[in-house]
Amino acid sequence: MPIASPEVYAEMLDRAKAGAFAYPAINVSSSQTLHAALQGFAEAESDGIIQVSTGGAEYLSGPTIKDMVTGSVAFAAFAHEVAKKYSVNVALHTDHCPKNKLDGFVRPLLAISAERVARGENPLFQSHMWDGSAVPLDENLQIAEELLALTHAAKIVLEIEVGVVGGEEDGVVGAIDEKLYSTVEDALATAAALGLGEKGRYMTALTFGNVHGVYKPGNVKLRPEILKEIQEQVGAKYGKEKPFDLVFHGGSGSLLSEIRDAVDYGVVKMNVDTDTQYAFTRPVADHMLRNYDGVLKVDGEVGNKKAYDPRAWGKAAEAGMAARVAQACQDLRSTGTKIK
Repeated sequence: MPIASPEVYAEMLDRAKAGAFAYPAINVSSSQTLHAALQGFAEAESDGIIQVSTGGAEYLSGPTIKDMVTGSVAFAAFAHEVAKKYSVNVALHTDHCPKNKLDGFVRPLLAISAERVARGENPLFQSHMWDGSAVPLDENLQIAEELLALTHAAKIVLEIEVGVVGGEEDGVVGAIDEKLYSTVEDALATAAALGLGEKGRYMTALTFGNVHGVYKPGNVKLRPEILKEIQEQVGAKYGKEKPFDLVFHGGSGSLLSEIRDAVDYGVVKMNVDTDTQYAFTRPVADHMLRNYDGVLKVDGEVGNKKAYDPRAWGKAAEAGMAARVAQACQDLRSTGTKIK
């Protein structure tokens, strides 16, 4: 299937919310990790979201070029072509973008999509994230309101973050303190500034103890009941059930019960990066260790071309990551929910 159109993406998000499931949003940084994500979604018979961070976009442009827009456009063009061969719908998304990178990442990509839409085409990406967690809430929402007008005009969904995700991702560091927990007041301010759909569709990453990075299950102190309280109180004010389309960041190390609770409370998208990075790299390490005398020219020998051919270990890496993507679909209940 082709990359999801704005209409198909809207249907995906609506189906997830109504059906109490969520889509894994898989971070990729290469054609191989893209193929692994597509394979995993196809094997799970789940539609999904594939995303690039600022660092991933730089890497996709070439490690000596480091141009986020070039990398993003190249990634999107490749994804639009290869996704046609898979049996699921996939939306393309750009991940965390802090204030100092808006002009070099999200705004140029929005301009490209606006030009495409003006020509009668679909946008290049289906959603973009503005990460205003490092600025005061008023400024966060002011910038979000400006971006929402642009995304709405370009038929794109905006993602925002209200609160702070702890840990580090792509150089953005969030302190582990009380700001890890969004409040009802934060959410009410968000609804007042951005509306609940009438100004354009957006997803909200409310925080409930989320932390980026590597943690054992149970070490992250999540409180998904915060999401339930926020949905109920904002919903009561506006007469709307589960008014927010929620996003779950920093999910590594979360208990399955916590993930499922968050989905029950309106999470429609969960970012998955750390776990899939490991799932991709683990088979490569296994291959190298098992075939060290083939991948290396030991003691003057010539090695084994079949062992050091990048396709040999690359296929194993893709299969490992695809299996982890399929597991994420199972955890989020999206398995078997693809739009026919």
